[in-house]
Amino acid sequence: MNSPPTFARRTFLRSTGALLALPWLESLNPVRALGAESPRPRRFAFLYFPNGVNPSAWNPTASPEGALQLSPILEPLQAHRGDLVALGNLWNASARFGDGHYAKTAGLLTSTAITRTTGANVQSGGVSVDQRIARHIGRDARFRSLELGIEPVTTGIDGNVGYTRLYGAHIAWATPTRPLPCEISPRAAFDRLFRPPAPGPIRGSVLDQVRDEAGRLRARIAPGDRRKMDEYLDSVRDLERRVELDETLTRKGGNARPEIAAQIEEMARRVDALPAGISLAEHWKQARGGDHTEHVRLMLDLLALAFWTDTTRVATFMFGNDVSGRDFSFLPGVHGAHHEISHHNHDAAKLEEYRVINTWHTAQFAYFLDRLKAMPEDGGSVLDNSIIAFGSSLRDGNAHAPENLPLLLAGRGGGALQTGRIVDPGQRTPLANLHLSLLNSFGIQEPRFADSTGPLGGLL
Repeated sequence: MNSPPTFARRTFLRSTGALLALPWLESLNPVRALGAESPRPRRFAFLYFPNGVNPSAWNPTASPEGALQLSPILEPLQAHRGDLVALGNLWNASARFGDGHYAKTAGLLTSTAITRTTGANVQSGGVSVDQRIARHIGRDARFRSLELGIEPVTTGIDGNVGYTRLYGAHIAWATPTRPLPCEISPRAAFDRLFRPPAPGPIRGSVLDQVRDEAGRLRARIAPGDRRKMDEYLDSVRDLERRVELDETLTRKGGNARPEIAAQIEEMARRVDALPAGISLAEHWKQARGGDHTEHVRLMLDLLALAFWTDTTRVATFMFGNDVSGRDFSFLPGVHGAHHEISHHNHDAAKLEEYRVINTWHTAQFAYFLDRLKAMPEDGGSVLDNSIIAFGSSLRDGNAHAPENLPLLLAGRGGGALQTGRIVDPGQRTPLANLHLSLLNSFGIQEPRFADSTGPLGGLL
């Protein structure tokens, strides 16, 4: 920051209690200043939702001209139709040997058969595709990969199928015997991204601690970069306030004294965390009733900022563990837990509830894409330079079938993907063909991945 002759691609604002990586700023790019092209970082994320989908309401179609037409479940993605690739008829053959959910979940990104066990000696059979990509492109980022979620690791034994429940809480595997657990606390994730390692908690806003340094940098960069920097810092401030509010609600919630509750409610209004017409008491009632939308969006916003600042280039996010008892009764028309509803036994009412839950997951995916698309980067957006996968390890929770998996890709991967279409290679195409193509798209040229028969034709 003291007038060095050149800047690294990533610029940091630092203090004792803050470490903020900034998004790509053209003013600080010495390669571009010399007239050469600067390599844009590319990112990969897999956003996983458990328990499959209502199969009659998932399938997108193509218009006579070949344009992607969205199904009822995918309706929240209308604004992103041109950013999507819908994948059809992929199956995970290795998962057909395991009863229930666990073999499908734990083997989704490895395309290998897990070892049946009721203990902690879990074995996936392979390294997950996200970690293979992270080894290749994650070395230049502060964190090689991030694993985020909203539910703690489930322990114990599922006596119905004879598997440890640990398998239902992990999709990322650093080695065949080392699953990577998800960070589920918004506060812990925020501090990991925006504070340096410290032996104890550090108080105060991260932005207050770097205000002077940010002011000096702002005076030295071009007007366009100032706008981008201001937008980024505003996003961090908003996120920090929402994390603080989340902590306050969790700590005090419905037990706050009236005068404290009024202060919390005023703070919530300032950061738009309470919809118009909803009181703090009603918000607390909804949260206690299982509405975890804000928790999900906090984690997705953290991930979006991590991508924008090149803090990481690879991530996974789990909307929930498989076979969890999370209740979705906060959604209109839904009465019960996702896993239970997914075992619909072809009951029309349950199938509709199932569709509503699936549509909620899609809406959160759309929210994440909105965030990435709004983040400018070198003439495009962060979404343009990313491949974001969204899907589940089952087709239909009632059948537990790992065939014709519900999967989407979003983003152009820096030009690797042609979007706005369907790629359907035919029945029982190995899921591993997709994983091999993903490796290829990030410059990892290998002949096989698990049981692949070749790259997924027509994808890249």
